[in-house]
Amino acid sequence: MKVSITHIDTACCLIEAGGIRILTDPVFDPPGHIYHHGWGAFSKKTSSPALAPGELGSIDLALLSHHQHKDNLDNHGKEVLSSAMQIVSTKAAARRLSNCSGLAPWERLEFSTPSGNLTITGTPCRHHPRFLPQFLSGPVTGFLLQWPGSEAIYISGDTVLFPPLYEIRTKMPVGLALIHVGRASFPYLTGWGKYTMDGNDYIRLIEKLQPETSIPIHNGGWTHFKENDGTLAEKIEHFPEIKKRTTFIGSGIRRDFELRDLN
Repeated sequence: MKVSITHIDTACCLIEAGGIRILTDPVFDPPGHIYHHGWGAFSKKTSSPALAPGELGSIDLALLSHHQHKDNLDNHGKEVLSSAMQIVSTKAAARRLSNCSGLAPWERLEFSTPSGNLTITGTPCRHHPRFLPQFLSGPVTGFLLQWPGSEAIYISGDTVLFPPLYEIRTKMPVGLALIHVGRASFPYLTGWGKYTMDGNDYIRLIEKLQPETSIPIHNGGWTHFKENDGTLAEKIEHFPEIKKRTTFIGSGIRRDFELRDLN
């Protein structure tokens, strides 16, 4: 199955596959503003989205890893989200957003597409350092997307590396992975405690999951990211197998990939 991906900004991507158009974590505000993410965490947006909302076209499905942080759902992103036919996110987001279904880890739902029913499975996330309670950052979900007879697409959502992520490979083979990295942190609040994976975590996760192709996203455009494509590229240079599986797709460029047929 052909999959086209256009990275727009942060974790916002347009995925075209199976005859439908999927938008992830919509962020479309211009750069320059400072945002409060809760509990004293502030950061500034520094990037411009590669596409404007008016250039998106119709959206059949929106996958929102979480609704509570502005780098995953900003003001213009909320407007875009309201035009999606269906939204899938966390249970908490489903209580706040209309037309939204919430998933717990490993819970599934189906979405009808021209290529057959798309199975959407929620995956575990821990969006905070181990020494902090979950309520400070709130619940987050990742996603596994699988059409009948095809490899899956894995979207990690905002998470640190922790053991439940290693279970993903036991559920279904992953052909394409979109991994949220960037080592998000707020040193003035919680030291160097991580809220998302860094480059070393990315390497360990890809070693475990062994996707055909892995695309790092969510590592630029905000001041709370401490790593970017350049620092990740330096780290994977010493890991040929990880480097071979990793593709940096840039922003605003439609890139085509292929999911293998498992039949």
